[in-house]
Amino acid sequence: MKSIDQNRRSFLKHSASGAILSTLSFPYIGKAQQSANERLRFGAIGVGGRGAGIANSARRLSDIVAVCDLDTQRIDRVNKSLAQGKAKGYEDYRKILDRKDIDFVTIGTTDHWHSRIAIHAMQAGKDVYCEKPLTLTIEEGKQICKVTKETGRVFQVGTQQRSEMGQKFLTAIGIIREGRIGKIKKVTCNIGGGPKGGPFKKSDPPSNIDWNMWLGQAPLVDYIKERCHYQFRWWYEYSGGKMTDWGAHHVDIAQWAMQQDGVGQGVLSLEPIIGEHPIPLKNGMPTKDDHYNTSHNFHIKCMFPKKMEMNIVSQSKEGNGILFEGTKGNLFVSRGKLIGPSVDELKEKPLSAQTVLDVYKGKKTTNHMENFFECMKDRSDPISDVYTHHNAMTTCHLANISIRLGKKLKWNPKKEQIIGDDEANQWQKREQRKGFETNT
Repeated sequence: MKSIDQNRRSFLKHSASGAILSTLSFPYIGKAQQSANERLRFGAIGVGGRGAGIANSARRLSDIVAVCDLDTQRIDRVNKSLAQGKAKGYEDYRKILDRKDIDFVTIGTTDHWHSRIAIHAMQAGKDVYCEKPLTLTIEEGKQICKVTKETGRVFQVGTQQRSEMGQKFLTAIGIIREGRIGKIKKVTCNIGGGPKGGPFKKSDPPSNIDWNMWLGQAPLVDYIKERCHYQFRWWYEYSGGKMTDWGAHHVDIAQWAMQQDGVGQGVLSLEPIIGEHPIPLKNGMPTKDDHYNTSHNFHIKCMFPKKMEMNIVSQSKEGNGILFEGTKGNLFVSRGKLIGPSVDELKEKPLSAQTVLDVYKGKKTTNHMENFFECMKDRSDPISDVYTHHNAMTTCHLANISIRLGKKLKWNPKKEQIIGDDEANQWQKREQRKGFETNT
């Protein structure tokens, strides 16, 4: 057993001599030549729809040996489908982190559990692939960045637009980097509106779900089916609605293109043009507990250095995607489109190989999970690291604060503080239920 463990862990300790992963497109294909002794072992924490998806991606390149979820039906289903029933099932993620034979974890839980599990995983010596949005509050982002630095763990955030979707977003970044649309003047991120819903029926939780544990840091409330599983996204208690669910994708790409995603960079002010909610809010808090409460219709004007303007909207004539307006022309990119004069010009004048290399942090472009594995080997930051993600999520969280309070905010990105508004600054964090606090 000792020699097997040493072979496996050598993957993490030795630098890559070249590209260790060759497949460039989805679905992922494991390395046929990799022996069982060399393969990493991982635990999948949170295995609903998206959680099962990232676990499936990871298990093609490694061995899934543990499955954890607060819904016991999911544990059995995913264990059978991804591990042929050979993985150990858990309801408590901490038992996975106690296992010394596990090298990394995938985290696909509800948003309000991401930070706590990720921080504990890094402190337990595990590398992490965690779904977006990584945080529920700005304070959680600060905590994750701190622990990542302290532990030196490799952390990939699941904003797969940075790697996949036909590399449309990467190409857009390259076009902008080469100055082909000139200087960016204005960006519009259409992330779609959230749903309305309610009143919903309260009931006893089903026997297969530990409701108290599921709630975690959030307030203790009666079980409502629509609070749980996929619909958790439309409750401020557990998520940030579309603002964080899709903002984690498009705002991230926009700030990457604007080169405003580094430490000390970021948004300077946010003005809520539109901020409608399915139910009335009082002092920013929902007044009903049986309705969806995240914003369904919004428009926030965000200003960045060099007078760059970014608008986060729930609707626009272009549809879901990102419109870049530059001094030399416009460019629109989405998961299905990449259009504009600068795109047409690529046929005659393609992007330079160096530009693509620089955009993808000096590595060969690949899919998101394989980038994570390559970075686990050479111990470098993946294409979607916690620092750039925290920057984008700060904008999204501030946008939600601005529409919930109905006021314009000024932000100091270097000090990471709201300027001149003590009330709004308190919203950087929230009270966590006793027993579920995350301390670093």
